[in-house]
Amino acid sequence: MVCNADYLISNIVAKWPGSVHDSRVFRTSGIYQRLSQGEFSGVLLGDRGYACQPFLLTPYTDPQEAQQAYNHAHARTRARIKMTFDLLKARFHCLHHLRVSPLRACDIIMACAVLHNVACLRKERAPRLPSHMDWDNPAIFRDDDSGRLVRDQYVFSYFS
Repeated sequence: MVCNADYLISNIVAKWPGSVHDSRVFRTSGIYQRLSQGEFSGVLLGDRGYACQPFLLTPYTDPQEAQQAYNHAHARTRARIKMTFDLLKARFHCLHHLRVSPLRACDIIMACAVLHNVACLRKERAPRLPSHMDWDNPAIFRDDDSGRLVRDQYVFSYFS
């Protein structure tokens, strides 16, 4: 799922079972293909479970001083997607335990995402959120060299 700072969902892939790693879902998505072909400018933020790429920046594992500042800003910014997941699940309790066919589950998830966006656009009152959940994934993929260079350039330009 991709969202903006206002919790609006701009991209969602709901066709994979929950046991599939997020980074695999991302690597097979249309947004990944379009980003890797340079169709969009800008970057997305991902946790350590993703490989750092020119269009997907991840935190440093053992950060130095400027890199710590980057990691802090990265975590604060990426908190929006965590909050969006929390809001979506708080608004639509059915998402906690879907007991339907996979095809039907995809439709329900997509419908909930659309209704979530409508609620955000209409500035509906947000539901109470449960205590914080840890959405971070463990690192399993090697960073791309060009991704590390882009991340290092961000640190040099904005955090040094």
